[in-house]
Amino acid sequence: MAETPQAGTGEAGAGKQPKSVRVVLLALMIAMMLAMLDNMIIGTAMPTIVGELGGLEHLSWVVTAYTLATAASTPLWGKLGDMYGRKGSFMTSIVIFLAGSALSGMAQDMGQLIGFRAVQGLGAGGLMVGVMAIIGDLIPPRERGKYQGMMAGVMALAMIGGPLVGGTITDHWGWRWSFYINLPLGAIALVAVSAVLHLPKKRSQARIDYLGAALLTIGITAIVLVTTWGGTEYAWTSARIMELIGIGVAALVGFVFWQTKAAEPIVPLHIFRSRNFTLMSIIGFIVGFVMFGATLFLPLYQQSVQGASATNSGLLLLPMLGAMLVTSMVAGRVTTNTGRYKIFPVLGGALMTVGLFLLSTMDTGTSRFTSGVYMAVVGLGMGCLMQITMLVAQNSVEMKDMGVASSSTTLFRTLGSSFGVAIMGALFNHRVQDVMAERAGALGSKVTESSAQLDAASLAKLPEAARDAYQHAVSSGTHGAFLLGAVVAVLALVAAVFVKEVPLKGAGPQEADAPSDGDGGATAKTPVTEAV
Repeated sequence: MAETPQAGTGEAGAGKQPKSVRVVLLALMIAMMLAMLDNMIIGTAMPTIVGELGGLEHLSWVVTAYTLATAASTPLWGKLGDMYGRKGSFMTSIVIFLAGSALSGMAQDMGQLIGFRAVQGLGAGGLMVGVMAIIGDLIPPRERGKYQGMMAGVMALAMIGGPLVGGTITDHWGWRWSFYINLPLGAIALVAVSAVLHLPKKRSQARIDYLGAALLTIGITAIVLVTTWGGTEYAWTSARIMELIGIGVAALVGFVFWQTKAAEPIVPLHIFRSRNFTLMSIIGFIVGFVMFGATLFLPLYQQSVQGASATNSGLLLLPMLGAMLVTSMVAGRVTTNTGRYKIFPVLGGALMTVGLFLLSTMDTGTSRFTSGVYMAVVGLGMGCLMQITMLVAQNSVEMKDMGVASSSTTLFRTLGSSFGVAIMGALFNHRVQDVMAERAGALGSKVTESSAQLDAASLAKLPEAARDAYQHAVSSGTHGAFLLGAVVAVLALVAAVFVKEVPLKGAGPQEADAPSDGDGGATAKTPVTEAV
């Protein structure tokens, strides 16, 4: 077949995007929504699912299986797209995700549901990587910030609307439709991508690095299990956690060593020679650390201390997520208009640090308005960082490494979220139990011996003295968690200061043919490929 230029590049990409590209972007937004929305919807449906299927002791695995499969498969999807073509790998990930969704909806017991959720997670890893890598292929670097800002907006909308949509679907249609709802949306995305996305089909003679894939999967799985189980299922110093840490470290050290030997490495280590790419990976990790920690503890604080309703838990985060959405759009638009971006990581790191410090000052007397303002400051900071990290990371590598750059950045953010939830959660739980023991004595210790997080029903049943003690304990716990978040956010600010600004080019890959300078000016030569 004749070679076809990539859509959206060159002169076409510098101006208004062709209609076909806009249709593909709509399909990509649907795919991103599916990947982000799923866990948010399932969270509100879980009590109903347990009521029907049983298996309460395995409840956490419904989420953990999905998260593990997503994290472990993310680098593989990126590499497959680089080797064999983005379109085919992305469509495959959609099909796997939809198959997992359909099977999850038909599950008859908790074991089946956990297994099918793992299948769904395998597909979700490809959805998130595919969306960002395809944008990198379709849209010139100068234009890319605008569209990646739109994707950040989709993520924010998913976080706000997920619990509300999940509750509505479960109440009116049943929990199985929490999975089935993915099918028509995914089918639309699949048809649109199949019909109008035209990217070169690559032919790679190299074999897939199976040993590297296995080592990386074992390492990531061990890390996620340590952060998921540590301090909850097992004590941090228990033999099981120590074994997992040992396995994870050994696997990752072996992986790094093997990547220097492999003919076609899963994660080419040369991409980390770019200072900007390495810095963006660090910032992405910290954004994940802070964002998911904040979304876990803010609703808990507002429900336990400020008496907010758990039913509208998604709306409690509206100040933060709304600010994040708006700032992502503005940052993308400004980057497109000016071609410059360094101000946003620096400003984002500063705002995120200040906002988290303000959140750490909340106590039992803090009003909802005040906490809303503090959340908005954090949201403004995260909005400056969310997609700029992906944009700069993609701009720092050659076109042939676009997939692994996208997947590596996504993976660091995912791992950051696992560490954030685990470490901030451990600090929170320890502080709550200490304060409860101090303020309510034996009764306080008994109340929190199984969990430092009480639901609204359990809280209402407590004696007034114990309830007052618990409110002070949660306030103290969130103080420690958010103060830690502020300290970690300082690292993002420091990393942002060292970013070297390389102006983004207004046209696509054909224009960006200078060799990489190691700091963000990437080679973007498109290999000779066969068009789909």
